[in-house]
Parts: sequence; structure tokens; C-alpha cells
Amino acid sequence: MSPTALRTGSRVILSLEGLQQLIDVLRRQDYQVIGPTIRDGAVVYAEVESLADLPAGWTDEQDAGSYRLRRRADEALFGYSLAAQSWKRLLHPPRRRLWRAERPAAGGDFAFVEEQPELPRRAFLGVRSCELRAIAIQNTVFTRGPFTDPLYKAIHDSTFIVAVNCGHAGGTCFCTSMGTGPRARAGAGFDLALTELIDEGRHVFLVEVGSTRGARIMREVPRDPAEPADLEAAERVFAQTAASMVRALDTSGIKEFLYANADHPRWDDVANRCLACGNCTTVCPTCFCTTVDDTTDLSGRVAERWQRWDSCFTLDFSYIHGGSVRGSGRERYRQWLTHKLAAWIDQFDSSGCVGCGRCITWCPVGIDLTEEVRAMYANDSTGAQTSTLNIV
Repeated sequence: MSPTALRTGSRVILSLEGLQQLIDVLRRQDYQVIGPTIRDGAVVYAEVESLADLPAGWTDEQDAGSYRLRRRADEALFGYSLAAQSWKRLLHPPRRRLWRAERPAAGGDFAFVEEQPELPRRAFLGVRSCELRAIAIQNTVFTRGPFTDPLYKAIHDSTFIVAVNCGHAGGTCFCTSMGTGPRARAGAGFDLALTELIDEGRHVFLVEVGSTRGARIMREVPRDPAEPADLEAAERVFAQTAASMVRALDTSGIKEFLYANADHPRWDDVANRCLACGNCTTVCPTCFCTTVDDTTDLSGRVAERWQRWDSCFTLDFSYIHGGSVRGSGRERYRQWLTHKLAAWIDQFDSSGCVGCGRCITWCPVGIDLTEEVRAMYANDSTGAQTSTLNIV
């Protein structure tokens, strides 16, 4: 394939050596490549310099309140379902300074110090389809309303995204029922999308070019044309991954159903188990709520305002004069689930859930939102539209 033939929608084949050269090209263009690595017994996102940094031969076993790694029978580089973290922490930092003001030592008024944040130039390697959808949802939250978060937009717009289509469904994944995976579709926001193909001693990657920026990068990487057999092999990967998913969430009429069931007895049942720890909101790739802290130094000459992640599971989150609006665990869990699956649709024209299952995996007591919704559907007495969930 000639260098000029590459364009959006092109499909080519990369060898293992070609993938290393892709990383090298990105690094030469001053991108910090962030991808999956293994640390403390989990797949986490960190800087990647070579293929040796990737979790070759490892996969994950995830269930409600359970996560562990185990060896695979092959040396797949992306043979896990999802990392413990989401990409949110890099696009929407957990803590950042909003402003700083200083007063001269001799006295006088405070003066604001203009912030000049260093914008990282990053390439994300290994973004799953559900995570692409999560990034698109956060784009809506932060950039498409009447107010834009300039830092978020600047970070996002400078980020190069290499998606990886899923060849392994985790035990808590339910992306097929949310329409967010396991395959990254054209227009989903990636620059390049990889599908790992391993068979009969052949270990290669089918690459789909998703943007002109992706095409420019790929022109510097040795590659081969994709054959029809490669495309068929990728389709088999997608079908097998979708078929192996064991959880599902029926979203038909769910907004109206949850609004009509604010007093469902299931909220009491889940409240007896929920620790209100906020793990679900922390690992969720779309939750975006924050609070602010105002600080001063001991001299009284410096004042700062910091933004940090917050959670609707904390008492202070809904505190107004006189106390917290949502004082019980029942009310806070109901707020989270109803916002995620219902009110989000009113606010942003989409569900706030992408089916990644992280909230199920990392809940200390194993609360499963797909099971909670199924249980409420099964015991609906409101006359709202009902549905049936089949969970294997």
C-alpha cells in the first residue's frame, strides 16, 4: 500500500514489530503513550515505552466485588477486558487548581495569578469501545452545553486515541445491551482502532484508520494490506466476545420506570448492603461530579481554590443550609442509579451508563446494578412499563 493511499476507513495489518514502531512514532512526535500495564496485581493505565510494558499473556476474571488476574494460554497483549481505572482520571483530573491569589508582603489587595497549566500531549493506547462512548458522554457534559470546561477540552483535543476492540468479555461487562461494544464503530472518536488476531503461529493487528490524524501517523509505520480473511477473522472475534457476555441490562422504558418507582421497596434492600463508599462513582468512566476546597497558607498571603472529585454518596454532596438533602444510604443510592439511567437522558440525551461493569467489580459488597434493575422490574406494582431481563 502506497503512503498516500491511507485515509479514514482504511484497514491494514500490523505485525508485533509494527505495533512497536507505532509506539515509537508517537513518542517521537512528543506524545506520552499511556496504555495497559500490570501493577499491584491489576491492569492499570501507565506510561508505555515498549511492548514489554504491556500485559502480554494476562487476562482478568471479574465478578461482583471480585477482580483477579490469571495467565492466558497465549501471549495476547490486550487479552483482558478492562483496566481497573478509566481514562477519566487523565481527561478530568481528580484534583486541579482553579485559581490562585497572592497579597504582597507589604500589604495591600490580593491579585490573581494567571494560571498557565501544562497541557500534556498524550496518546491513549488500548481504549475499549465502551470507554470511547464514555469519553463521548463526558465531551457532552464538559463541552456541549452553555459553558465549556476549557482545560478538559484542551486535554481531550490534544489526545491521540488508539482503540482496541475487545476479544475477551469480562464477567461484569454488559456493553452489548447498552449498544456500546464490543467493537469500536467508525465515528466513535478514535484515531486508530486495533483488533488483535492470534491464530496458528500468527500474531498481528488489524488496524482501522479513524481520522486524518491517524492516517498521518500510520504512514510512518510499516504495514501490510488487510486481506478478506483478516476482516472475517476480526468479525469472528467480535461475535465470540458478544456471545460470551453474561450480564445484560434492558433499557427499554427504563427512564419512565425508574421515575415511577422512587418508592420501590428494593431501594431499602440495597441500602442495607450499600456502604456509601463512593467506589462506584470513582471507577465509573462517566461520573463527573466535583466539589471545591478553598485554602490559605499560614501567612495569610496566598489563597487558592481547588477542584476535586466528589460523589453523590457523600453526605456533604447534597448539603445545604440545615443539612443534607439525601441523608440516608437509600436516598443516595437511588439518586445515583436514577441519575445514571434516567435523569441523564433528560440532561444529555443519552444514558450515563456504558456497560463497562466497573461499578459491579469494584463494589466492596458486590452490588450489581443490572440485578437491582431486574429485581425492581420483577416486583413492579406501579403500572409503569415493565420488561424482562435474562441474565445468564
